[in-house]
Amino acid sequence: MPVIRLETTVNAPVNRVFYLSLSVELHVHSTRSTHERVISGITSGLLTLNDSVTWEAKHLGVTQQLTSKIMACNPPFSFTDEMTKGIFHHLNHRHDFSFENGCTVMTDYFDYASPLGPLGWLADQLYIRRYLENFLIIRNQTIKEFAETNRWMDLPGMREVGRV
Repeated sequence: MPVIRLETTVNAPVNRVFYLSLSVELHVHSTRSTHERVISGITSGLLTLNDSVTWEAKHLGVTQQLTSKIMACNPPFSFTDEMTKGIFHHLNHRHDFSFENGCTVMTDYFDYASPLGPLGWLADQLYIRRYLENFLIIRNQTIKEFAETNRWMDLPGMREVGRV
């Protein structure tokens, strides 16, 4: 089963980066190339433990829906979201945050299995893994951009957190 591990260094406080990663609006903004939108669940603000959201987006030319739930949350050090309904056989995304040398290090562990057994494995080798990794890199660059500027202040829930 593939696991994508990414590290992104952000010149911003760990609390800010952690909560930006839980922002529904920032997620939608970072996925505008796939026209991602919320179709049910938490539609605005910051996600927290046990929150579920169903996203709809166009990936690889096909409109898909994926429901994920925040299964674990340890502010501001980690949270895990897990697919509860969607095309993947399974999908578990752990987000870890640490503060090192004056910067936040955001580490993603994206553990997934494509559907369709051997055909899914072949699709991973040819395209899916690279596609998902690029998707996560774009998302992380958006988090970094917002965290390192004042743009984070315009997102619902961020000022209310009071720890950023």
